[in-house]
Amino acid sequence: MKQIQVSDIKGFKVGHTTDQENGTGCTVIICEQGAFAGVDVRGGGPATRETDLLNPKNMVQQIHAVTLSGGSAFGLEASSGVMDYLSENGIGFDMKGIFIPIVCQASIFDCSLGNMKAYPHKIDGYNACMNIQENDLQGCVGAGTGASVGKFFGFDKAMKGGLGQAAFQINDLQVGAIVSVNACGDVFYPNSNEPIATAYDCENKKHIITEEAILAQAEEIVSSTGMNTTIGCIITNAKLDKAQMNKLASMSHNAYAHCIHPVHTPNDGDTIFTMTTANVEANIDLVAIMAIKAMEQAIVNAATNATSLFGVPAYKDIR
Repeated sequence: MKQIQVSDIKGFKVGHTTDQENGTGCTVIICEQGAFAGVDVRGGGPATRETDLLNPKNMVQQIHAVTLSGGSAFGLEASSGVMDYLSENGIGFDMKGIFIPIVCQASIFDCSLGNMKAYPHKIDGYNACMNIQENDLQGCVGAGTGASVGKFFGFDKAMKGGLGQAAFQINDLQVGAIVSVNACGDVFYPNSNEPIATAYDCENKKHIITEEAILAQAEEIVSSTGMNTTIGCIITNAKLDKAQMNKLASMSHNAYAHCIHPVHTPNDGDTIFTMTTANVEANIDLVAIMAIKAMEQAIVNAATNATSLFGVPAYKDIR
């Protein structure tokens, strides 16, 4: 298995709009020919669009884009701009001369960083489609611009999250992951106790391991902050159908569990989409293993490439 760039995966385009001044942004993953897709939402507070459509019992079999954004529910507006761009370029289902693209979306809550009233608008989704990248941008870019982690004990102890990407290839099979890491919990290297970005005590310059602190303070804890959500998308060329793509989304959540502690909390809206061009015969178990590895690396890349913003420290500042 060799490592490649997400931008090397044929049939997909990735673009971003980044607003560092206000601390928000959006990322779009486009498949012009249409992609079989699935989704698995496990967090208790999601902000999503068109997830019901991905249920295998529903009619539409392919989608044309996934949008990841900041702005909480307000940020869902960005997909309208993505739809405009795709329709103008003849991408979508041709309904008597009107092209109707199917665009799914999930948003993170990044309103506590920067301008609380800022969110990606329709024009930002459109511009993300215009700003397709040939290389994998990571850190404080696109949907990861305003991301932060380690917020269970309050935003004053947060560290910077971000956008991460990673991909692998075996023979002709390609699998990649794109993720915006904005977790209530802490980020670790996969299957380890080695922290990357956690709740952080700036005064004493030390990590606060959230799960350990929760257990230690069990009797004092009333509630945690609801300003979270990790959202991502697996893209591949594996020949899988809609039902299998939903299963792949479910299996890919293992990567979240391997790297984010705690994860899938009531205050997170943790979501993973999957998209495939369905061009290469592949076993779903193999695809899932590659997807999990790619998502794990993307989560690590998101945290290690993030930079400090609005006074929130990043991994690069404290390592």
